[in-house]
Amino acid sequence: MTTVAVNELFVSIQGESSRQGYPCFFIRLAGCNLRCRYCDTPYARENGGDTMDIASIVQACRETDTPLITITGGEPLAQPGFGHLANALLELPSRTVLVETNGSYDISAIPEQAITIMDIKCPGSGEADAMDTANPERLRAHDEVKFVLNDRADYSFALDALRRFRLTERCRHILFAPAAGKLDPKLLSQWLIADRPPVRLQLQWHRLLGVR
Repeated sequence: MTTVAVNELFVSIQGESSRQGYPCFFIRLAGCNLRCRYCDTPYARENGGDTMDIASIVQACRETDTPLITITGGEPLAQPGFGHLANALLELPSRTVLVETNGSYDISAIPEQAITIMDIKCPGSGEADAMDTANPERLRAHDEVKFVLNDRADYSFALDALRRFRLTERCRHILFAPAAGKLDPKLLSQWLIADRPPVRLQLQWHRLLGVR
């Protein structure tokens, strides 16, 4: 029986990605290999979680009758059972599966039918060197890339990464998000208006709404 370590299962509003605003069933797996300075879920990184068999997780998802599913963490790809979980969820009818990953693991482990939401870590995260630099070439057209920005230096880094990895040629949605409490969203919006890169400003709707 294949298992994974689960921090929590819950239904909320998807606060990030191009699916912002939709009700979503979240599967937050436990554990992470990175220590980003702005991490907003340190409890998932530090808590070992509860061992759950994949059939039980799929049944919990089925009972919510929620079309959108997000596997997040922590870092989902750090768990050996991740692929089994993702494939089992994709077998459910009329479901869209998102996988949020920090970009340090080979994203080709994510099934083709799932949508990858991949971070590219900026210097302000303290983990920019952890990226698997082959991952941009593994992106598919329906995948998404997210940059979390602490300051102008991170913004410049992200603009350079757009060009260096030819991200606009690889995937449809590229997201620039201000790190909570670090970068004023209004200031970031002003930079985007001035420079007009082909990206979307992302705010964390779940934070704005005061939900998990």
